Amino acid sequence: MIDLLNNVLHKKKKLAIGLMSGTSADGIDACLIEIEGNYTDTKIKLIDFITLDYTSKEKERLLKLCNVNTSTVSEICYMNTYLGNKMGQAALEVCKKVNININYVDYISSHGQTIFHMPDEHSTLQIGELSNIAALTGCITVGDFRPSDMAYGGQGAPLVPYVDYILFSDKNKGRILLNLGGIANITVLKAGGKEEDVLAYDTGPANVLVDEIVRIITDGRKSFDEGGKMALKGSIDDQWLDEILTRDKYLLKKPPKSTGREYYTKEFAMNLYEQGIKRNLDNMSILATITAYTAKSVKNQIDAFVLDKYKIDELYVSGGGAHNQMIMKLLSEYMEADVMDVENLGFPGDAKESIAFAVLGNEFLCGKTNNIPNSTGSKRKVIMGKLALPSLY
Repeated sequence: MIDLLNNVLHKKKKLAIGLMSGTSADGIDACLIEIEGNYTDTKIKLIDFITLDYTSKEKERLLKLCNVNTSTVSEICYMNTYLGNKMGQAALEVCKKVNININYVDYISSHGQTIFHMPDEHSTLQIGELSNIAALTGCITVGDFRPSDMAYGGQGAPLVPYVDYILFSDKNKGRILLNLGGIANITVLKAGGKEEDVLAYDTGPANVLVDEIVRIITDGRKSFDEGGKMALKGSIDDQWLDEILTRDKYLLKKPPKSTGREYYTKEFAMNLYEQGIKRNLDNMSILATITAYTAKSVKNQIDAFVLDKYKIDELYVSGGGAHNQMIMKLLSEYMEADVMDVENLGFPGDAKESIAFAVLGNEFLCGKTNNIPNSTGSKRKVIMGKLALPSLY
């Protein structure tokens, strides 16, 4: 087994798979990459990328796990191994797509699926058993990154900023990398900055509330607003929007900070919908206002915590929210910086998070620290991750 690890560690170039299942719980993103070097010498070549969608029943079961009123210990236990097998299947599928035998893959690195995140208590839980991934694929598997940061007083999030710094820093331009998954988070990169200059945090909701409002107004027939087309039919109630932003206690917190479904709950969304009905708004205008909630909270958070310290020239957007035309339109209106899709940096936006976890896995295997304490609040730099090995017998 030591020989297996040594063979991987001493390779100049490695073939790796990154796996990501985000807050929106839409499916498992799997990327196949060639990776060379580590830290700021890291070089990435994306070979291919897939999303293995969850069925409606799988998504429903996962979302129930994220709610204290519907989750059970037995269901968490079962879904941990179920999801590990599904993540292993995603790894096999991305290899199959490009006709590469999984045996040539040096390692898999998985984020897992967050079902509950308690940053103030330094506790979090991601499921998707690493041992099942390793058993199904026969590959060295790395994952469960967040607890190591939390053990040293951090929030275990955000983690991707470490990779953003490695891959997207620019000597001459200040940049923000905005990811719009279920939750919106930003990485602020100072022009010519060092790692300790990186600022990163969750700005608030992205798709998590928008998706829930869509489910409410369509009686469950739809689970998201494709392209933002529904929201574009409505009108934003600016007065109500300002009230929502003012009442959101998370937005008042100073970085480092992180959040998730445990705060922006199904009940949170239902309460907003009921407020909209009381204001005599039609469904599309309720959705438009909640969509604007995402874009305006991003803008306000940048104004509050970034612009007094950083000059920002460019804002790059990734994640599912980058496909929402209304969100992108509003961001372009709200922000002075140029707003662009992260594809302009040479990475498909939908693949960015899975690539990031492949890179974090590489740093772990190389024995390198892979968190940014300035962003997570950790007392020190740590090597995040755990290892699951396949059986060789």
